[in-house]
Amino acid sequence: MRRAFLAITGLAASTTALVVFKGSPATNQVAQNLPTAQPVDPAGKGVDPSADPAAPGTDPAEGGPTPSKSADAPVSPKPGKTTARPSGTKTTKAPSAPRTTKPPQSTNRRVTGAGFDNEYGYVQVQIVVSGNRIVDAVALSLPSGGESDIHSGDVSSAYDGSGGEVVRKQNANLNTVSGATETSNSYKQSLRSAIEQAF
Repeated sequence: MRRAFLAITGLAASTTALVVFKGSPATNQVAQNLPTAQPVDPAGKGVDPSADPAAPGTDPAEGGPTPSKSADAPVSPKPGKTTARPSGTKTTKAPSAPRTTKPPQSTNRRVTGAGFDNEYGYVQVQIVVSGNRIVDAVALSLPSGGESDIHSGDVSSAYDGSGGEVVRKQNANLNTVSGATETSNSYKQSLRSAIEQAF
């Protein structure tokens, strides 16, 4: 009889220890993955293991099942503003108004020579200089009236303009225009005066 009592007591103690040991989620990996809404209740307090933990009327304060977070479940971030930029993107500033720049100043200079009188009239020449070159020449004043108009026209045609003798020779050593010697000489004098001022 004593043996039977000891055997029953030992069996009950080992069964209780086995139930408690199996019911602890920390000691068994399989138990960790089981939902905690279905606890093993050795005392049998009438909790339905298939009850839905999210069902209405289930109050954790009243001893009902409470959902627990699994150790392996990912935690979702709270929605809100993020300050991190996606990789590979660049931020650009809004384009500013274009700067207005002055147009490049012309490097051409106009230089007017001194005026010279001769027996037919007054002669004065102006040259246009770019850098160290004469690029144009024009007679501002030439004798006029009668035959002087013809001779002044010949002088102007020979010396003036970007294709005239002044630009070709780049100096005042010009050929004298036939029939307009005085006007040619006065033109050369005024031209020499302009060149001296320019260079």
